[in-house]
Amino acid sequence: MSFRVFFWVLVFFIAVPAQAATLYIDPNTATLNRGDSVSLNVRLDVDENSNECINTIDAVISYDESVIPVDVSTGQSILSFWVETPTIHRDTHTITFASGIPNGYCGRVEGDPKLTNAIVTLIFRAPGLQVSGGEARKQAVIKFLPETTAYLNDGAGTKANLRLLDSTLKLNDSIGAHITDDWRTIVQSDNIPPEEFTISLQRDENTFSGRYYIIFNTTDKQTGIDSYEVMEEPLNRLRFFDYGAVNAPWEKTKTTVYKLKDQSLNSSIRVKAIDKAGNEYIAVMVPDQSLRSHSWLAFLPIIIPSLILSLILAFGLGWVFWRRRYHQIIIDEDELK
Repeated sequence: MSFRVFFWVLVFFIAVPAQAATLYIDPNTATLNRGDSVSLNVRLDVDENSNECINTIDAVISYDESVIPVDVSTGQSILSFWVETPTIHRDTHTITFASGIPNGYCGRVEGDPKLTNAIVTLIFRAPGLQVSGGEARKQAVIKFLPETTAYLNDGAGTKANLRLLDSTLKLNDSIGAHITDDWRTIVQSDNIPPEEFTISLQRDENTFSGRYYIIFNTTDKQTGIDSYEVMEEPLNRLRFFDYGAVNAPWEKTKTTVYKLKDQSLNSSIRVKAIDKAGNEYIAVMVPDQSLRSHSWLAFLPIIIPSLILSLILAFGLGWVFWRRRYHQIIIDEDELK
């Protein structure tokens, strides 16, 4: 069973019943001058009167080629577990993501004046060159494709009856008095690293064929998480501080779940969370001694240098002994003469 399937099964069994939801893009219309950027918020509304709760969303959003996707931010998202972090597919002009929230989203918290239903923020830019191609090229529709799905938090993984609302961007041929790019301003002013987080070591027969894996997750309320990177460093290499090197073997991952390469657990595990502004936070975990299995291969980095050192030392001592013996023989021969 793949982790994606396992994740949905896991989230589905955390319960509460329901019936109809709306995924929409806010604002639903906007006007851009040449070179301007706009932030569009993907939002979720649920039917609070029927106690509707949504716990997972798997979205496919298409955009017209007359606009340029700049980025996708999860900084204000109500979703917390990302099976697929937001990804821009420029070849197909789509943006995809899959995520969930334990116990589901059941509507705005009573007494909270803010609009707390953000899923992701899409940033688009109008071309800097003059728009050509007639009226059809002077607007861009950002819309959900039919593959977009959401599921109820009813303990059975019931597919929600979704209403999908699009957004239309009007593209002017003119250049404004100044370029509007609020997203760049936000990114440039973000100097706060992602929130601290911990790494959880897991193992079960239904995921990765019973092999060890880790789960991690964090948030960044300013610009959102851009990516995660993982590094497993053999414990016998820790003194060399390899992870701090420029060419350290960090491996990018698009999910918050990662199958470990070192199944013997003889490695220190580091997960780096990087936000859209490049700020980082690194979480570290060293598996418990009782879980580690030992292979002679794991000790090769220690055995080989030690063996070489022993041979050099033995050769050196042998050479010194031979030289002393040689000189003693010469002295003895001189005395006999």
